[in-house]
Parts: sequence; C-alpha cells; structure tokens
Amino acid sequence: MAALATSVTEVAEGLCTYLDASPSPFHAVDSAAALLTAAGFTEIAETDPTPSGPGRYVVRRGGSLLAWSTAEVGDARSPHTPYRIVGAHTDSPNLRIKPRPDWARAGWQMLGVEVYGGALTNSWLDRDLGLSGRVAVRDARAPGGVGQRLWRVDEPLLRVSQLAIHLDRTVRTEGLQLNDQAHLAPHWGLGLETGARRTFRSWLGEQIDVDAADVLGFDAMTHDLTPARRIGPDGDLLASARLDNLATSYAAVRALLEAVDNPSPTPCVPVIVLFDHEEVGSTSERGAQSTFLPAWLERIVLAAGGTRDDYWRALAGTVVASGDMAHATHPNYAERHEPEHPILMNAGPVLKVNANLRYATDSLGAAAFALACEQAGVPMQTFVTRSDLPCGSTVGPMTAALTGATTVDFGAPVLSMHSTREICGTLDQAAYAAALAAFLAPA
Repeated sequence: MAALATSVTEVAEGLCTYLDASPSPFHAVDSAAALLTAAGFTEIAETDPTPSGPGRYVVRRGGSLLAWSTAEVGDARSPHTPYRIVGAHTDSPNLRIKPRPDWARAGWQMLGVEVYGGALTNSWLDRDLGLSGRVAVRDARAPGGVGQRLWRVDEPLLRVSQLAIHLDRTVRTEGLQLNDQAHLAPHWGLGLETGARRTFRSWLGEQIDVDAADVLGFDAMTHDLTPARRIGPDGDLLASARLDNLATSYAAVRALLEAVDNPSPTPCVPVIVLFDHEEVGSTSERGAQSTFLPAWLERIVLAAGGTRDDYWRALAGTVVASGDMAHATHPNYAERHEPEHPILMNAGPVLKVNANLRYATDSLGAAAFALACEQAGVPMQTFVTRSDLPCGSTVGPMTAALTGATTVDFGAPVLSMHSTREICGTLDQAAYAAALAAFLAPA
C-alpha cells in the first residue's frame, strides 16, 4: 500500500476532525452534510420535489443521510442505470439520558441513564464525560410549533465512579459485575436529597438559551472527552471513540466525493447512505429497515423520467457495500478468533462472510469488493467468526432484503469494538477510503 503513503496523514487528520465533531448521530450527520456542502452538494428536504443532476443529499429526522450524484454518468445514463451504494451507520453505543433523569443519593446529584446498544459498560467507568444531542423546543415559527437544536457541552460534566477495590475484593477473582440500573448512573454534582437543586431540564434550557418550560423533549447522550488521535511510537494506530462506525461514515463521504471527481466509465449512480439506529436493530423511521433507502432510490429514478419498472430494473443491476468495522485479531485473546482467518492491523480492508447470513456477502458480492480493492491497489483480508461463537450483524442483510440488490459486507480492522475508546490502523483508513471510492466508480 505504498501508493497510499501520501494520503495517510490527510485521511487520518480528516477522520480525527470528523470524529471529534460528531459526539452524537445528529452531529455525525451534520458533519457529513458540511463536508458534502463544501464540495458543492445541495441539500433537499423530503417534502421537496426530487431533482436530477449534480450532487444532492437528504437528511431524515436529523440522524440519517443519503447522498448521490447523477451528473457523472452524463448522456450514457438511462432511467434504469444501476446504483453503486455504500451503507454505514451514524450511531454508536453509549449512555443515554432518561426522560426524567434527576435523582439524589448520599448527598450526590445523579442522572438516570439507559445503555444504548451493546456497550462495553466497564469502559465508561472513571472517565470525564460530556453531553450532546438534540433538543425539541417550542417554536411558533417552526412546522407544528416545534423546532430542534443541536447542542453539545465538551466539559467534564459527568462521571461514573467505580467502587474501590477495598469494598469489593472479588473483582480481581470473579471479574467486574455491573448492573445497568444500579451501577451506571453518573453523578454530576453535590446536593441534598431534598430541597432545591438543579434539574437536568432546566440546565439544558440554559445551554440552548430557552426557558425550561419550552424544552419539549430531548435526545441526550454522554460522550468521552478524550479527542481522537494517532498513537504508538510510529503513529500507525488511531484511537478514538465511535470508530464503530463513524470511520466508515467518513470513508463513505470521501469515497463519494472521489467518485464524483473521477467518475466510472461504466454508467452507474453512486450513492451513500448513513443510517441511524443500527446498534439497536435498525427498526425505526430512519433505520436500515425503514423506507429511507428504497424510497429515495425510486425517487431518483422517477426524477430522471423513469417508471417504477425502471426502478426495479435499476435495482436488478445494483451492488451494495455494507460497511461496518471488523474485529482485528486481538493479541491477548487470539484463541477467540478463527485461526485460518487472522485479521491484521494496517493490512487492508476486510471482507466479512457468514454462512448463516449475519453478513450479506455471497460470491458475487465478494467478487465486486475484491475488484474494488484490486482497482484501488490495496490488499483485502477475509473475516469469519469462530464456528462456536455467535456472529454479529450489520445493515447488510436487511438492505439486501429490502432492495434485492447484490450486497457485500466489509469493514476495517478495529480493536476494543463497542468500548468507549477503540483503536484502528491509520494506513487501513486510507486504504478503506480508496477501496470505497473504487467501489463507487468501478473501472
């Protein structure tokens, strides 16, 4: 991957900037939209007519984004031109604030939280945590009288303190046992259990400069305050929160912009879709099991003068790459991995295969991704989970089922997946983006 050397620093710095700007799915979408806008893409609303032509993107409910461009296929494009689609997700496991979070005990002000997704909850202990998310506010000028605000506070507001070993000697012999309800509530101040004290809703109103009575709802979540950064004596690793799966979201945006600048000689419409709620099953109005992707693929065909028959013809030739991070072989737990399929850091993107279709990859999808890696000049690894361990899943199988398109699951190697802080290879991130660009614009 020597040819990538000049882009490694650029991709790593861009990824770190994107990660730090995106503590919540709403911020991840906002950051992706800013990158697209800066490159000349235009946002449209779902209530607008669907235009054809150069780069466009649409955001659903603040947490999911779909972007495409039809300009590069020019006169060769027909209404049933197939798509090349890269899918990713914007959400990551974390602690989310409950609707009525305020409580107190032993002189501490506490916040009630719920674990979102399959978080490694021990990794949230003894960390300085900020807060971010979206707030629904009373706004007579907004549709339905409800406006929304993105907000974030990058200050050490919260902490989930671990019990001292002197009070639980068994932790060294039996392991740490955490109850989500009893042990994960963060403290955010001192105060009496009775009497006047700050409420979360009133504090939140202060942060966005509205009265507490005008805070109608919130999607609030914790985030670790340690910034993304390159680590190791050679800087060949990158440590950050939310690599799963914002590393793919960032690579997808880069790949789309590259595909627009260097279009495929084979007519196809490049699309990226960044879904929310993958970590909790994708069953929502903006998740991968929603109408978001198929509806917009059809609208793009109709905007080009096509018919519903053209839409189905386009899907028949479409190939989808479902991107999610892949487990690198852990040096301290090598026995937990399939021995004939080791996944190494900085050794290239990872094809993900599962016979029980937890991943959507079949031989045709695998071939499409192998050709993309070949075109990009990067190596490809193959991940298979151990036969005696359950396998995770992605947006791939549900996207394949909803569209009928050939689908391949892939990722980039990562350690500590679902921890507050994960690590990946810096060279892998440049290779990842290059492979996705080649996938969206096949030679």
